[in-house]
Amino acid sequence: MNDGRVVWRRLGFGGALLATLFACASLTPSLLPRSWPYQGVMGAITGILGYSVGASIGSVARLIVPWRPSESARRIAWQLMLAGCATLVTVTLAYSYDWQRELRELMGMDTRITWFPPLILAMATALFAVLLVLARLVRLGGRKLITWLDRYVPAYVGHAVGVLVMAALVAVFANDVLFSAFVNRMSGISSVANQGTYPGVVRPTSTRLSGGPGSLVSWESLGREGRRFTATAARPARLSAFSGRPATEPIRVYVGLQGTPSPREQAALAVRELERTGAFLRPVLAVLGTTGTGWVDPQIADTLEYLYNGRSAMVALQYSYLPSWVSFLVDREKAAATGKALFEAVHERWSRLPAADRPLLVLAGESMGSYELEEAFGDLAGLAARADGALFIGPPNANPIWQQLTSGRERGSPVWRPVYDAGRTARFAQYPADLSRPPGPWPRPRVVYLQNASDPVVWWSPRLIVQRPAWLHGERGPGVNPGMNWFPLVTFWQVLADMATALDVSPGHGHRYGGNIVDGWAAVAAPPGWSADDTARLRALISPS
Repeated sequence: MNDGRVVWRRLGFGGALLATLFACASLTPSLLPRSWPYQGVMGAITGILGYSVGASIGSVARLIVPWRPSESARRIAWQLMLAGCATLVTVTLAYSYDWQRELRELMGMDTRITWFPPLILAMATALFAVLLVLARLVRLGGRKLITWLDRYVPAYVGHAVGVLVMAALVAVFANDVLFSAFVNRMSGISSVANQGTYPGVVRPTSTRLSGGPGSLVSWESLGREGRRFTATAARPARLSAFSGRPATEPIRVYVGLQGTPSPREQAALAVRELERTGAFLRPVLAVLGTTGTGWVDPQIADTLEYLYNGRSAMVALQYSYLPSWVSFLVDREKAAATGKALFEAVHERWSRLPAADRPLLVLAGESMGSYELEEAFGDLAGLAARADGALFIGPPNANPIWQQLTSGRERGSPVWRPVYDAGRTARFAQYPADLSRPPGPWPRPRVVYLQNASDPVVWWSPRLIVQRPAWLHGERGPGVNPGMNWFPLVTFWQVLADMATALDVSPGHGHRYGGNIVDGWAAVAAPPGWSADDTARLRALISPS
């Protein structure tokens, strides 16, 4: 009976207050619009976080302050708090509809949305109750353990050991049971998906493509994303239609996870495949980073082929089956090892060529692909010394060189458009015009970062839990709602949830970069004779919307 009361007893004052404040804070604008079911889940998660903080503060306060208010004072306090919370919830739910519409309008999206405040409240309350019961069951187990320990050791020892044991059990269960089971399940699903082939993708007939005739890499071993990457190379007829000149068969080399057992062996096989296809005789050779599943943004690959009328070569390796956001959590070391192995192997073979006969050696990667390649270098100077340019798109906050440039930016330049060393090597852009700023010399090699101010992939970081980010200080970046604020814990979950919808917005917002990739490549590696008019025509072709 006592156990039941522990689980089902009424809410604590501090916990209920902060749960309401946190849940209401989650209704305020974040980087991207969201749906009402998503908001219901967000409200429950942030509410339970707020409750745990409030309950902890209350427990500490009761230990420190012996005074207790009278029953009537507690009853009045509860009545005032409940009335205030009910008013706050009603007001924030009412405003939340307008906040979401404003966000969508800011991004050029349809402002007609479905938004059900009563269902949001019901969903958040129900899920909050489930999470609270689970938390109280854990606490009940901890109390029973402490009671048992107190029979054999001093009370302070029993309490300390009990808390540590329960914390360890919860951590082990969350990491080694729930998270590991989730990752294993995702890996199994992704591994099966990797065996499939996208509709319309067929084995190439060109000897210049991995998986085609004479390839050292079998079509079956490429994986789903590798097969799409090699099979969708731009056809010479399409390239000629754009350039007005006879085009060349592009070269695309790819090695999947099934090709070889280690990144070093993958890279060695990739170099042999580059040699077989004649890649080192082309005027440009691009080392591409992939996302978790092995995906390469087709706009990155297609743009370079159009720039060079097919006289291009590119190479990529797969390092994981997992979706990018999962691989960011569990495969970062493998991604870094793969990127380093690939670049080192390609660079070593490239450096053996006579200097006058070497192709431009450039890098490109989106999201985890940019992280994969950045980890191959110590800093910007190291990258510029060994490569002829780089295009990084939507870089995660964990990218080491990105962090160095952002933290070392010139005074007065915002974090969402930083200026580093007067823009002599690296420049950051959301719009094509940003590439011409700051005015002044921009010698080669050039490094371009395309990053939208509203891209949660760029701005999400564990530091959001306790620290207001620089991108919410001062002038807001394009597309960032002026009404967005930072709340401890809450903003962390808001921006994390934004990642799930980062591709569901208009180009130029979220994680959608569209035609800006053309301008980025043109700045980094434009061939001789390439003009601004060519860039505009290619933008319209690559990203019609």
